[in-house]
Amino acid sequence: MPIDHGPTARHRRLAAELRRLREEARLTPEATSGLLGWSRPKLVRIETAKGRPTVADVERILDVYGTDYATRAALLQLTRDIRTRGWWAAFGDVLAGGYAELEDAADRIRTWQTEAVPGLLQTPEYARVLIAGEFLDDKAEIDRRLQARIARRARFARSDAPELDILLAEEILRRPVGGPAVMTSQLMTLIEAAEQPSVAIRIVPMAHGYRPGLGEGSVDVFEFSSPLELDTAHVETMGGSMYIEDIAQVRRCNSVLDRIADAALSQEDSVAIIAAVCEEFQVHVDA
Repeated sequence: MPIDHGPTARHRRLAAELRRLREEARLTPEATSGLLGWSRPKLVRIETAKGRPTVADVERILDVYGTDYATRAALLQLTRDIRTRGWWAAFGDVLAGGYAELEDAADRIRTWQTEAVPGLLQTPEYARVLIAGEFLDDKAEIDRRLQARIARRARFARSDAPELDILLAEEILRRPVGGPAVMTSQLMTLIEAAEQPSVAIRIVPMAHGYRPGLGEGSVDVFEFSSPLELDTAHVETMGGSMYIEDIAQVRRCNSVLDRIADAALSQEDSVAIIAAVCEEFQVHVDA
């Protein structure tokens, strides 16, 4: 039986846009279904990305809403590409497709991390330690997940790589994941990444004590320049991942990130503290 990886990012965006257009037209699901000659459940499934519409379905919907030509053309193309997945499909057994799709398509990624270096900036050695901690002695699983992590990083060698706005708790720098040698390499990688014009890395010092967002955990916000793309927040919990597309809730996540950013060091001072901690680990490597 084929594995169902759920709706693609394109599918979710199409569903959200069709729902928005109906609301702008001031039509209820019941009224719209009547105009289309459909059952209400069929429309609801399309608007919640639980049902995959055909091009003909979307054309009929847009006829009812009187959508302008440019929007119509964009949504019909989105419908044709609805099944398309990216490079991550090859790692569908170990990589959450929804997160990878957002990461791949975003124009800007804002992230606040309290426990570990973000996956996109992890060295293979650092990543292996984290993965091995979860899968213990399953070497094949560890290797597979490490390949997926490396494939994610390759995205940022492309000319259209998204901007990265990264906020890190200082504790991450000082947590000796894998020991001094692994941490020395990882911190040097962070310093090199910070030299790229599209990457901002800022540290929130431990000395602050209280900080905005304390106790709320890590969060990612994926931002898009296209009006057909929905900015999406991602929150990791013990119960699994949560994807937030509600505009008000995404705005709240950005507000928290803004307050954390206000408490962070400048880029220059952040690189300086990363370098200082790196030297502390290097002393143990050389000893």
